[in-house]
Amino acid sequence: MPQKTSAEAPGLKIRKAELETVCGISSVFPKNGLPEFAFAGKSNVGKSSLINALMQRKSLARTSQTPGKTQTVNFYNINDEMYFVDLPGYGFTKVSESVKAKWGKMVERYLKSSMVLKAVFLLVDMRHKPTADDVLMYDWIIANGFHPVVIATKRDKLKKNEIPKAVKLIRETLSMEEDDLLLQFSAETKQGREEIYKLILSLTTPSSLL
Repeated sequence: MPQKTSAEAPGLKIRKAELETVCGISSVFPKNGLPEFAFAGKSNVGKSSLINALMQRKSLARTSQTPGKTQTVNFYNINDEMYFVDLPGYGFTKVSESVKAKWGKMVERYLKSSMVLKAVFLLVDMRHKPTADDVLMYDWIIANGFHPVVIATKRDKLKKNEIPKAVKLIRETLSMEEDDLLLQFSAETKQGREEIYKLILSLTTPSSLL
């Protein structure tokens, strides 16, 4: 359902945010002419919460305590100027290997077919060492021609003095280069949202969103 109530943040004014297209395993992806920003992450890492925070909506992207909720590729139209693309969560143990393989093929097909994809954001839980699935996804995104921007979620769950160690562990586990981007985010406090907005705006031209 469209949600068009006005909401504003210093970096990005959200005048319109609506779920425009939902693609399943056999769906044909839309040929959008607007920039796309994709979001990937392990089940229950906080992906829907991040997307809702960026859209400045409470529940447009469906959140759940049950892992594996997102099983489709969902395209959210933002201001008729860009799309946020929610990719299926990975690492969900209660899904059969054959279904996981189909989801993987669907995501791969999207990454290879989109002509307007500007960035892939890979979410990891800041409280824990990245899983083998996180490492696999990071490397897989690179293999598909993109360099993921890592977003470390659940920042508010850590004490301030725990942050540097957590960031170092993520970078080392994913074998990130020194200049590779890692942004921190909290769904509770919205800390980090402006940094994500800034990056999105820097990759979107013309800069008509300010």
